[in-house]
Formats: sequence, C-alpha cells, structure tokens
Amino acid sequence: MTTPWSRRGFLTVCSGSAVTLGLGTPVFAAPDEFATLRARWRTLILGEGFDPAAEPFTSRLADLGTTANRYRTTMAPAAGSLWPDLVYADPDPDSDQESYGYSGNMNTSYTRLSTMAQAYCQPGTGLSGDTDLRDAIVTGLDHLHDDVYHAGQVRYGNWYSWQIGAPQALLDACVLMYDALSAGQIANYLAAVDHFVPDSAVASYSGTSTGANRVDLCRVLALRGIAGASAAKVALARDALSPVFPYVTSGDGLYADGSFIQHTTVPYTGSYGSVMLGGLGLLFALLAGSRWEVTDPGRQIVFDAVEHAWAPFLHNGLVMDCVAGRAISRGLAAADPERIQQDDHLRGHPVLASIVLLGQGASAAENARWRALVKGWVERDYYSPPLADPVLSLPHLARLQKVADDASVTPVPEPAGHRLFPSMARAVHRGPGWAAALSMADKRITYYETGNGENLRGWHTGAGMLYWWGDAFANGQYSDAFWPTVDPCRLPGTTVSRKVLADGAGGDWGAAKPDADWVGGATDGRRAAVGQHLKGLQSTLVAKKSWFFLDDTVVCLGAGITCGDGTAVETTVENRNLGPTGGAPFTVDGTVQPATYPWSATLAGARWAHIGGHGGYVFPGGATVRALRDARDGSWSTINKGGSTTVLNRTYLTLYVDHGTDPVNASYAYQLLPGATAARTRARAADPNWLTVPANTGSGQGVSVRSLGFTGVNFWSGGTVGTLTASDPCCVMISESEDGTAVIAVSDPMRMRTRLTLTWRRAVTAVTSAPATLASAATGSALRLDFGDLTGTAGATQRVTVRLG
Repeated sequence: MTTPWSRRGFLTVCSGSAVTLGLGTPVFAAPDEFATLRARWRTLILGEGFDPAAEPFTSRLADLGTTANRYRTTMAPAAGSLWPDLVYADPDPDSDQESYGYSGNMNTSYTRLSTMAQAYCQPGTGLSGDTDLRDAIVTGLDHLHDDVYHAGQVRYGNWYSWQIGAPQALLDACVLMYDALSAGQIANYLAAVDHFVPDSAVASYSGTSTGANRVDLCRVLALRGIAGASAAKVALARDALSPVFPYVTSGDGLYADGSFIQHTTVPYTGSYGSVMLGGLGLLFALLAGSRWEVTDPGRQIVFDAVEHAWAPFLHNGLVMDCVAGRAISRGLAAADPERIQQDDHLRGHPVLASIVLLGQGASAAENARWRALVKGWVERDYYSPPLADPVLSLPHLARLQKVADDASVTPVPEPAGHRLFPSMARAVHRGPGWAAALSMADKRITYYETGNGENLRGWHTGAGMLYWWGDAFANGQYSDAFWPTVDPCRLPGTTVSRKVLADGAGGDWGAAKPDADWVGGATDGRRAAVGQHLKGLQSTLVAKKSWFFLDDTVVCLGAGITCGDGTAVETTVENRNLGPTGGAPFTVDGTVQPATYPWSATLAGARWAHIGGHGGYVFPGGATVRALRDARDGSWSTINKGGSTTVLNRTYLTLYVDHGTDPVNASYAYQLLPGATAARTRARAADPNWLTVPANTGSGQGVSVRSLGFTGVNFWSGGTVGTLTASDPCCVMISESEDGTAVIAVSDPMRMRTRLTLTWRRAVTAVTSAPATLASAATGSALRLDFGDLTGTAGATQRVTVRLG
C-alpha cells in the first residue's frame, strides 16, 4: 500500500538522507561519520535541488515508479533466477560468451533491485515508502545472496559482473534501504562483496584494475566501507585512486597529450573515460570534508583533463564515436523493454553532467569555465536535448537543469582550432560552423575493438575514418542508425580492401594492431598536417594517407595504394547518412543528379560535387569518382549479439574512388568542405591557384595554400617536397603570418629520430622561439633546423617561431 508522503516521512525512510529535492536544509538523523557519508551517497545517487512537481522531473519520477512496479510484479524468486527473463544459473560455468550472458543476468538482477530502491526513496514515484515494495526489495536481496552472490561462490562469465556491476548495485541498495535491513543481512551482503572484491583487487595497478575499472573498484570498496562502518576500507578506496591520476606513457590511463586509453590499445575517452570521470566526480564529492577526503595533488591532472582530454571530443552535446570503442554498436538492445536507442548524444550527456559534478571540487575559475562550456553544449544539442534524455540519471538531469537555469552562466561557443592526440592516433579539428575527427591505427593503437559479442564489424574504423558534423546540421549523422546500416567497408575517409572479413576479425579486446610506425602529425593549434601509414586488417593493402586540416576544408591525399588480395580497393570520399527518405539533392559539376534510388553513376573527370544540406567536395584537376544513392537494411543484432533484430533502413549518398583489383601505387586527392554551399564549392574548384600539391607519392605528400600562408608535408622518407627538405621521415607544417613571422611545427610520428635536419628554402632573419629539442639553427636565404633526440617526445609537435626576411 502506498503511504502519504510528507517531508518527515521521506527523510525517515531514507535514514536522514541529505537529499533535499527542494525540501530545505539537509537533515542527518545519525551523528556518526558513516551515517553522514551514507546520507551524502543518497544525495549523489538520488539527486538534489530539483522540484519533483515540475517537469521534466515529474514525468521521470513517474516513469521510475512504473518501472519499479513492473519489476516488483514480475519478480518470481526461483532457483537460478529472481526474474524469469534473467536466468543466471549457468549449466556449464566458464568464461565463454554464454557464461557472460548468465553473469550479466545476475548483474542486471541487482540493477533492478537498485532501481526499485530508488523508487522507494524518491518522492513522486507513486511507490515512495511503499511497504510492499520495501519487502520485495529485501526479499530480492536475500534471494540473490542465498542463491548466487555469496561468500564461497565461484564466479563465472564476465569478471566485471562480479567485481563491479553487481556489487555497485548491491551497495547502492544497501545504502538506500539501510534502515530496512538487519545487521545480519548487511553483514551477509558485505561478506559477499569482500569475497568477490577483496583488498587484493587494488593491490596492483595492472590487469583489470586500471583506469576506469580501478575507479569502479574503488567505488565498491568505499561504499562497502561506509555500509559496514570500516574506516580501513574507505581509506583503502581513497588511496587506491592515486595510481589513476599520474600521466602514463603506455597502457591504460590519461596521457600528457590528452589521450585516454583503456584495454591497453583502445582510445576510450567517450566510454570508459566517461565512467572514470563520473566515478571520480562521485568519489571526490562523497569523501569531501571527511577524514578520507581525496587530497592527492595528482587529482589536478583529472581537473586539467576536463578541457584537455574530454572537451575536445564533445560537440553540441554528443561525444565523438571515434573514442567510444565497441560502445558504438550498443544501439537498440534486444532486452530493452523501453526500446531506447543509445547513440553518441546519449553517451555525451552523462559526460556533461559529470563535468558539472567534478566542478564542485575544482577551483572557482575552473568550475565557472566548465559550467559555461556545459551550458553551451546543452543549448546547442538540438538533435537530442539533454534535458529530455530518456536514460540520463535523475541526479545528472538535475545537475544539467541547474546549469541551464543559471542566468549568471554565459554559454561559450565551440572553440575553433586543432587538437592532435598522437598517443591514441586521433585528431580533432574545428572550423567555423563545423567539427571533424580522424581515427587511425598503428602498432600501439588497435584497428578497432570487439568483445562481448559487440562491434563485430568495426574492422575499418581505424583505417582513416573521417567523421564530421555541422553546428546546426547533421548532428545526427552517426546517431540515426548509422552503424547497423552503413556499409562497413565504405566508411567515410577510409581506404579499404573489399576482402571479406569474419565478424570480430582480428580478435577481441583490441588485439589486432597494424605493424605500422608512421602515424601522427604536427599542428600549430589552428591548422594541422596528419598522416597514416595504412596497413589493412588481415590484408596485403598498404597506403600512405594524409590530411591537411585548414580553416574551411580538409585536404585529403592518398598514394602508394597497393594490394594483392585479389579484390577491389576503394577510398570512400563520403558515405552520408541521409535518413529514411534520402532526398538531399546531389550536384556534380553544376548538374543535379537523380534523387531516386537505387541510382549509381561513374563520374569521369569530376571537378566538384555537392550534397545539399551537408557540404561540398572538390577534386583538384578532375577525378573519376563513383557515386551511389541507395537504401540499406540492417539491424543492431548484425553488429552486436545483444542487439535488436528489428530491421532498419537508411538511405546513403556515397562517393568513392575505385582503385581497381590489386592496384599498384594508386592515388587520390580531394577536398572536403563541410557546410559549404554549391556556389562556394564551385568557386573553390574553379580556382586552380588556391591549392598546390607539390607531391603525392609513397615517399612524400604535401600541399601549399598561398592565401593562408600554409605549407604541410608528410615525409614518409627523407627527401624534398616543394621548398622543404628533410633528412628523415617526419611531419612538417608551416603557417606564415602577415606580421612577418612563421611557425614551423615538426614532429616525428615514428618516435625514432635521434637526429632530424630540416631545410626550408625561405629567407629567415632570426629564430625567436624554439623547443629544447632544437640543437641548432642557421638562418639566411634558407633556414636549416637541426633537431636533437626526438625519441622521447611521444610524437608531439615541436614548434619553432621565426622572423621572415
């Protein structure tokens, strides 16, 4: 029976919770420090400062009640399950995919109980303080303990379910239902946690106890200590966070260049990185002001990473798929009764809210900057408004609502410029009104990650995939069923052999990496030259690919494209998701092409093309390009074994260069102009002097744009390209300014050079600033720069500023 809900009743049920929910000053019913921390944890996981009678909270609370009631009414304790649809008894317990499913069901069972506990403690759910719901939760906790999650049980399936997923949900329920549980019940539950997550789980910063996983384990230990009044456990949790903070130079963690790696080889800022950011924000806030406060000065690295590591990959509320690993395949899950499709926006919104939470423990200046950033992202996410996010947790929703309603916060726009992340083979570029991201692979960074039956066809996402979005258009490009319907061999920007690959080719957990050294680039922070020595996954394909990121365009070059697979090789200029109907106009050299589909054509000598509402493409000197407008079927289950089997259909406009079967030294060149009109695209193509390509070969690729004072060259080996000569492989980018100075940006993407000499045939009067790696310089009618040991620069850009003659 549902009881009338008063302020006093609410606080009584929640054991003196500090959850104010707009009801006034927090009240702590128990004076001891563990009671205070339990109350604070309730605040953190239930939310505070919002009006439950106002939208969007009223609807969210009602939905929470509906969900919790469904879980209560369908709960049927039996040997091997708590819900009939979540059987966790494994007839053949091991670590195979089937066992992963059973352990996942155990994890999900605890998650449902935690959801029910939240509905019990929250006002406005229709179940607040409901004694029947309370009894059902306690019954469920006892059943799972007695049947599967107890001391002495041997784990099976996925370690994560036993050490992170289940204990986190269990401990949340313990804190929320603390007064409804006996001392004996709590002791039993905590003994189970101790069995599966002993102190030794954080004894070594290695294996599954690094990065985001380590933060999750520390959360378990901290809550176990708080629920069981163990100061030693809470202290262990705090101290075990310290290895997460320092920059790393290999393996999992944050890098000085802003990269974040998990699973040793996978760029994961937008998935595991999100978990780590959120987990640290919660633990910092939980322990603040207590005798276990996190005071390690290394935590400043995490604060610095908000703008250095996470912000570059956030665009109008979404987090870019190039740093989301196998999460890109988690669209519509077969087991989701709500049928809510996950996407880059729904992955991005928790990051925004975590930044707000983390800001509470940062400096006033940092907090103010971050809130302005978050407000901008929230206001610009027209495609998937964060305050209407159906899966964003209620506390996160409350945090974003506060920022959105704060009139003192002025939203800031997306910053223009370039960020290069050599430690994870990624690059992000922002021009006026658009953003782009580049995904590569090398001997340190995997082609792609698969595992748990997820992301089965992400084979070529590391083959130079070039993502891009507009400011007020195309923000759903990769959100709208892109991954299950796109041709996985025609990802935009990639050069790929059409050789047939098996699902999950290369192995799980980022096992497959190309034996390629030269991947990286150089940037002055505004523009960049980036290159990739491409070697195909389970293929003989090799290629040299270059991208030059400028103000309104990305110049893309490919050379040395050679393959002996006996199959066609293609470079995909574009593969634009046009949605279910696909009516965007397509123009080539001024002629509008048919809007019907299926349609295809070979465009011989094409100089430019334009997709209405998206952007333009210029082919210097003309090129033979194939175009295709077609509708593609696909389901999430084809790329994720846990995905929905519902067939989806999306229309694509594809532009690609067919290099033929078994090409030898094939090449391509094109410009991408995001957001450009047809008129501007035509004008760029009509100006033969705007872009100069002095070289596009397997030994060197370079471009020059005189009007911008830009020169960029990727030296795949030592030699001369245009006005530049390099003694060894390197990347060079030069930006000349109207004030008579120039910035020369140089890097060694191979991280091998003990000496590098660069000569620029340009009159230079002086070197005004230089890095420590510059051993000597000679000026005059030509500039000679001698760099010393670059092996320790981790591929980072070395910048030299000179005064021109």
